[in-house]
Amino acid sequence: MPVASVGDAAEASLAVGEQTIDDYAVLVGDDNPIHLDGDYAADTMFGGRVAHGMLSAGVVSAALADLPGDIVYVEQELDFERPVRPGQTVTATATVVEAMGGDRVRVETAADVGADGDEDRQRVLSGEAVVLSVPHAE
Repeated sequence: MPVASVGDAAEASLAVGEQTIDDYAVLVGDDNPIHLDGDYAADTMFGGRVAHGMLSAGVVSAALADLPGDIVYVEQELDFERPVRPGQTVTATATVVEAMGGDRVRVETAADVGADGDEDRQRVLSGEAVVLSVPHAE
């Protein structure tokens, strides 16, 4: 029986600055100039630097980790809907929507930029995950 149950939800946020993007690029080895070179990125469809999509996905992972129990990723589907720009804060949510049997639960995942209630709030990522949610062995 999973520890997390239908209706459980968690949230995580990350302020994304140019240094955050630079640090992420070094950490994972993704040196795409769309993320790192402002002059280069200015001439792309984005019109300037944008964060790596997986940086927002990492904030989703942080939200999942705040669900009850020890959380272990099994699978994740993601749709990247908009870029995240330096100076924006990504807020991710994870909401358990289905108990799948055993320790598995299905979780709706999403990430937005902008403050709650802000009319300019925009979805940057959506998807769903399957995770194991198990009690922590002491």
